Parts: sequence; C-alpha cells; structure tokens
Amino acid sequence: MTETPAAGAASSSYEFGTGARKQWQTVLRRFMRHRLAMASLVVLVLLTLGAVFGGAFWKYDVTYTGGSSFASPSADHPLGTSQIGKDMLALIFQGTQYSLLIALVVAIMATIIGVTLGAVAGFLRGAVDTFVMRLVDLFLIVPQLALVAIAVHAFPASWYTVAIVLGLFSWMQVARINRGQTLSLAEREFIEAAKALGASNSRIIFKHILPNLTGIITVNATLAVATAVLSEAALSFIGLGVKPPDTSLGLIIIENYSQFQDRPWLFYAPFVVIVLISLTINFIGDGLRDAFDPRQTKVRA
Repeated sequence: MTETPAAGAASSSYEFGTGARKQWQTVLRRFMRHRLAMASLVVLVLLTLGAVFGGAFWKYDVTYTGGSSFASPSADHPLGTSQIGKDMLALIFQGTQYSLLIALVVAIMATIIGVTLGAVAGFLRGAVDTFVMRLVDLFLIVPQLALVAIAVHAFPASWYTVAIVLGLFSWMQVARINRGQTLSLAEREFIEAAKALGASNSRIIFKHILPNLTGIITVNATLAVATAVLSEAALSFIGLGVKPPDTSLGLIIIENYSQFQDRPWLFYAPFVVIVLISLTINFIGDGLRDAFDPRQTKVRA
C-alpha cells in the first residue's frame, strides 16, 4: 500500500512525458494539413517580416519628406506619397510594425489576466468565483469606449498606452471560457488524486489545470491578436488611438481618409494590410482549434 503512490507518480510522469510529445506531434500534423491555416501562416509571416525588416531595406524611411505632395504611385514611390511628401510604403512598414506590436501586447495581457482569473474562479468556486464573474460582468457592461477615451487622454498617447488600455479591457471573454473549462477539469480524477496527495491549490492550478487548457489558451491568444488589430484601428479612426510621432495602420487610414475618392490608394493600402492581418490570424486560429480538438476526425481545408 505504501508503494502505490510512488508507483502511481512514476507512471503518471512517464505517461505525461510520452503523452505530451505524442499530443504535440498530433496537433502539429493536424495543423499542417489545414491548408488554409498554413497559407495564412505564410502570409502573416511575410507581413511580419516586411513590417520588421522592410524599412531597413527600403530606400526611404519615415523621416523622409522630400517627395511631392500627394504624388501618384510610381516606380520611385510604389504607393505614392503623403501630403507632406512622405513615402507611403515606408509609413505602412512602420504602421504595420506598431499595429502588430500593440496587438501582441494586448493578446499577452488579455491571455494572462483572463486565463489566471478564469482558472482561479473555476477551481476555487464559492465567493472567489462569484467575485470574479461579477467583475467580468461589470467590465462587460461599462462602456469600454468611454473608459478607453478617458485613459488615453489621461496618459501620454503613445503606442504602449493604447496597448495597455486595450489589454485591460480585453480579458473578460477569455476569463469566462477558461472558467467553464476549469469547472469541468476540476471534477476529473487526476485533480482529485492531486488533492488527496496534498497538493496546494496554486500547484493544482498551474501544474495540472492550465497545462490541460493549452489548446484553448493558444486559440484564444491567437484570436485576441486579430481583435486587437481591429480595435486599435477603430480607436485611431475616431481619434482615440496612437498619436504622432508614433503611427499605426489605423492612424494612416484616418490621416488619408479625406483622399478616399481622389487618391484611393492612400486609403486602401493600409486598409488591405489590416484586412490581411485579421483574416490570416482568424484562419490560423481556426486551424489551431481544429488541431487541438480531440473530437476532430478530419481537418477542414
């Protein structure tokens, strides 16, 4: 009888090690067979590489103002120039970089806050669960746009201010989803076994529950990036987003909105980049959801 826990622990460790490797191999194979997700991943990687390294290789940078005002697209300026003579391609390189950076910060914040609060509420239940869920309800019913406007005006209107504010108001759905999954996991035999062996609540949450939510966390984090890109663009469009000298795709769109009819390329170039980022990330999220779903018998393509 005294040897049973040790044997059980050894068996559990062995199964976790080999099982985890097999699971990730299966997930990777399923994801790679999802043709639309793989094509989207390639496009997103190219967009990211262009945003990060494009400006370093392009002959003009964002400080260049030597072009003609509102020059039409040409071999020298493929996307034309802005009102003050800046090269639009250089601006889009930098705008994409900032938009992706903001989206990444928002996704990380929303994931960490939402996953932690959801797992704690679902596992501890009782008063903690009630408090967290009422907090979620409060954040959902309060006009987020008004709070974001107050926060942006109260602090410097830099890209990281916008990212932090959006991150603080983007975790609620993540928390709800992870709470529901945690409630289900908390009834499983391996959680009861961990409790019987004297594991602390924090160890059970971070060592047993969260690893089993990896698929849901990954998908939600991926989709949070797409949502953040659109949210940032919407805030910039109404004048509550990034302000110069920083820039973003949303800011580039609003700065050239008045040229929509006469010089449509100034509007559509950043707009198409935003659409591509959002679509590719959503398709990648679909592929990850299918890959992580244990009930999936075949992968949609």
